[in-house]
Amino acid sequence: MNDVNRVFGIGLLLCAALATALPAAASEPVKAGEGTYFLAPKGRDKGLPAAPFRTEAMLKRAAPTSQWYSTLIFNEKPAPIYVQPLTVRTTADGFEIALPSKEVTPTERRDTEIAYPHRDPLVIAPLAFKPGPAKLAGTGDWSIDISMASAADEMRITVAHGNPYAYIRLSRGDLAVRLPAPGERFAADADARVLALRVKGKAYALFAPTGTRWESASATEWIARLPADKRYLSAAVLPNDKPETLALLTRHAYAFVEDTRVAWRYDVAASQVETTFSATTRVMEGPDNGPLYGLYPHHWFENASVAGKLGPAYDTVRGKIHLLAAPQFKTVYPYDGFVPYWPGIKESPRKGDLADVMKSDFRNARRMMLPEGQSAYWQGKGLQRIMKLLDVFEQQGDIESRNRLLELMKKRMEEWFSGEDSKRYFFVDRSLGAVASYPDEFFAIAEINDHHFWYGYWIRVAAEIALRDPAWASKDRWGAMIELLIADIATAERGRADFPFLRNFDPYEGHSWANGLGGVGSYGEFGNNQESSSEAINAWVGLILWGEVTGNRELRDLGAWMYATESQAIKHYWFDVHGLVLSPEYKNVDVAQLFGGKYIHNTWWTDDPRQITGINLLPVTTASTYFARHPDYIKRNLAALKEEQAIWAARGKRMDPPDIWQDVFAKYQALAEPAAALQQWNRWGAVELGETRSQTLHWLLSLVDMGTPDLAITADTPLYSVFKRADGKRTYLAFNAGKAPITVRFSDGQTLTVAPGTLARSP
Repeated sequence: MNDVNRVFGIGLLLCAALATALPAAASEPVKAGEGTYFLAPKGRDKGLPAAPFRTEAMLKRAAPTSQWYSTLIFNEKPAPIYVQPLTVRTTADGFEIALPSKEVTPTERRDTEIAYPHRDPLVIAPLAFKPGPAKLAGTGDWSIDISMASAADEMRITVAHGNPYAYIRLSRGDLAVRLPAPGERFAADADARVLALRVKGKAYALFAPTGTRWESASATEWIARLPADKRYLSAAVLPNDKPETLALLTRHAYAFVEDTRVAWRYDVAASQVETTFSATTRVMEGPDNGPLYGLYPHHWFENASVAGKLGPAYDTVRGKIHLLAAPQFKTVYPYDGFVPYWPGIKESPRKGDLADVMKSDFRNARRMMLPEGQSAYWQGKGLQRIMKLLDVFEQQGDIESRNRLLELMKKRMEEWFSGEDSKRYFFVDRSLGAVASYPDEFFAIAEINDHHFWYGYWIRVAAEIALRDPAWASKDRWGAMIELLIADIATAERGRADFPFLRNFDPYEGHSWANGLGGVGSYGEFGNNQESSSEAINAWVGLILWGEVTGNRELRDLGAWMYATESQAIKHYWFDVHGLVLSPEYKNVDVAQLFGGKYIHNTWWTDDPRQITGINLLPVTTASTYFARHPDYIKRNLAALKEEQAIWAARGKRMDPPDIWQDVFAKYQALAEPAAALQQWNRWGAVELGETRSQTLHWLLSLVDMGTPDLAITADTPLYSVFKRADGKRTYLAFNAGKAPITVRFSDGQTLTVAPGTLARSP
């Protein structure tokens, strides 16, 4: 349902299981607590694709799937890589570098798609040898090394997100620079090392070592005659051809990036996350002027630490990327707390309606747990659906029904985790470093898609089961299988052999990527993609909860960092709430699918506007309150949806049911307008397959009672929420996942004492 084209280093437990497994046939089961996984697919099930285009050293590590550069490790002829602000591509002719510009494409949906494709590149190639197939030779946290080796010769390239340069080193010989059209040299007298060119209206600069001779072989080719002991070059895209810009790029061109590191810190007391970005450089010649970073909007917007320090900007698919000369830089984002569930409805004119829908949902709970599909995606989604139904029964005081739902979910998860079913099971590919689940759906096996979406549901449900039954979630029972899934999507240790560093998450872009191969099909020309940003958030919420309930503070902090960071990226790149990113030619107010070099308003499976908008809202849970930081945008988004539906209907399109996902939109609207949302919701209307009528009505009545989220008030615990009614009355919530009482202090002076395993509410 997501990308159909398309932790934490708890590996101590997993590695122990792998290390102690008998070296028998690969299909032999491996025990993990009471669960079982396999080292090969069963029967005729297909395995995961190989990732052979890695150097020998990188083949010893888990393959970095689902990253912005993953196309490199799977393809002899990789698709373009969207580094930002430049694009690059490796070909048999050499290494391509380009500065993309905007293309606007009208669609049959009567809207537009905005792309910044890889076009008209400069091709850089060695003259002394023909480069071999590109292989991934190294990774930083947002940089990569590419080897194009042929026998004893090698051309090696380093690129990094936000960095305007490609750093090139040769084993021997000179370099040719081939242009897509005749180029005009400018600033020829400024620095003899530098070749600055205008090509088809864009500015490029190539920075060679002292002693290099630049020779014009033709109107479209230049040759760098390099000194015998200095076989290197940095190639850069420029935001303009101003002398001061070229001077800036020249100053930093000889500080070659060799590694990039991100460090995060979750400040619980301040309810915020701090991220530090730093690059390690090697000075090739001249003074050490340090690195030059390209800051995306989510880096520089409202960031006082870089105010007044930003240089010129590039126009990109992510908005303005500003250059910053600094040893490192930091961002600080608020952490919007949440609680696992909201309290029961005590007084409401519609309390009887809630009781009625609860009876109906309870009767249908088993069927609702897997109403469509058979894969781990649908099962995880169905399990979370029932977990959120369980919350309602529990908070309304029906503990007997709560317990029956709890047992229903545990039994279903155990069926999958046991490994005894011939169709439903988990497989660990040691050579790739990935967990696969069967049955296959949505190209999950062929393309290694959506791991954070799929496993995020399972992790969150298991964490909420553990709140009620910690013994069930212990490592010697079913917790080992959950930690296997966590390790797959959230290993925080670099260079491991079992799982890659943060498989789906891109620390520099601030959001996740869904496609394991880095992009496929015609859309692969625009890089990797992510559709349901909200399902990514759901995964990080699961990490926070599992970390809290198991006492794993490092995992909790990792989840908090990704939750806070991705929610910021969503506000910029999916919703553009600050008006800094989306092109004036783009006709929609939200993005449904984000690519490395493109954004569109469509889904993989339908062009129905309701589902196009809704896929970046669901699942709407108590952790979706981050939407409420911009209530005016919620209203604008829903107003635009009505206009989009009218256009869709005018095209002769019809959806059955016509109010599909009406519960998702009602819950979303309630974050800004609770009473209006309740009035609009149809008790007898459509039900999205991750929702129940009980949970939707409970959500709406809760917000009518408590008011909308007040994100200006924070607390010194990860599990908290504050709401404010129109009359000014606030409701404070806090949950204690620990084993001893805690006192929660809110930033406005309010305190709550919370007993272990309980939700506390202010009077």
